[in-house]
Amino acid sequence: MTTPTQSTPLASQAQTPASTPAMASTATARIAPGNAADRVVKRRRVLDILDAAGRDSLLLTSNTALTWYLDGSRVHISLAGDPIAALLVDRDGDHLVTFNNEAGRVAAEELPAGVSLHTVPWHGQLHAGAAGLAVDGDPLVEAAVTAELRAARQQLLPAEAARYAGLSADAAAAMTDVLTAATPETTEFQLVSDLAARIVAVGAEPLVLLCNGAARSDFRHPLATHSPIGRRAMAVVCARRNGLVANVTRWVAFDAGTPQELDAEARIAAVEADIFRATIPGARLNEVFAEIKSAYARHGFGEDQWTLHHQGGPAGYAGRDPRVTAEVTDTIVLNQPFTWNPSGPGVKIEDTVLLTDSGLRILTVDDRWPTTDVDGRRRPLTLRP
Repeated sequence: MTTPTQSTPLASQAQTPASTPAMASTATARIAPGNAADRVVKRRRVLDILDAAGRDSLLLTSNTALTWYLDGSRVHISLAGDPIAALLVDRDGDHLVTFNNEAGRVAAEELPAGVSLHTVPWHGQLHAGAAGLAVDGDPLVEAAVTAELRAARQQLLPAEAARYAGLSADAAAAMTDVLTAATPETTEFQLVSDLAARIVAVGAEPLVLLCNGAARSDFRHPLATHSPIGRRAMAVVCARRNGLVANVTRWVAFDAGTPQELDAEARIAAVEADIFRATIPGARLNEVFAEIKSAYARHGFGEDQWTLHHQGGPAGYAGRDPRVTAEVTDTIVLNQPFTWNPSGPGVKIEDTVLLTDSGLRILTVDDRWPTTDVDGRRRPLTLRP
């Protein structure tokens, strides 16, 4: 059980009972997932950013940066809202600031060991309160070191890689459970609601739920409707747990498929195989993007197919961190996660993977799902219940 190193009210606010260590010690619902060894490495990475910038403190305010640095703590209430915490990292330590009405839960369930906790009133200024903890009141802000922070997140550490593998397996299993039970009469809303229930049941948050039935197969970001899925359907899940986001797409069909559909499915898997071959340590993301563009043409989808949908990119503490384009020149490193999602008319393939010293490891795997060999890897087929 973690308790705050200290709990200091800001802006002359009296300390609230919810933020006291005594309250934290009675909670048993959840223990902050942060791994002490991994957090030491992450702090060193941030201090290296400060050293390079010649500064003494950094203010973290985004969900991506906070959940990464705190190693999985939940800093949201609304999935559509801003974080309910901000973190000042300085030479002396880590200082988390939250609203007074959130402090009790944060102290009891989300605060890693060694992080001091401070509060502002629920109607106060969170970022200003955190910035005020800096010695000069003017910390470095995230926007000034976006690329550096992204590089610090690239390489997953052992404990977070294990958490990511567990989440990815859970997301894949949810897909198998729901699509195996689907029928042509199942509506898109019914299908995504079943997916949501399974994702929430494993302690994750469904950030994205998409479904298109046979009548809507041209839409690549299909929000669900009340339409029955019909003879074939695509489902997409992006699930977040402990800050990490796993992404997976699967297809279900209730007939043998047309020759055109089967051919397109095989060709989009071949596009993905080319992308996987290009995802190697030392390669730059814009180089992979160039390979994606040529792969579409090489496998019969046309030279403009890449313009019709984003192609994915590095994954981890954001759905894509970042989406790959010709302008993104980040260098790929070992133990970096990716989700590529090549798509064409009526086809798409997507899994979350980790680049290891033995090659790409598919994380969103459920052994019950039908697969075929593509370039030496087991890749998902369309499920035909």
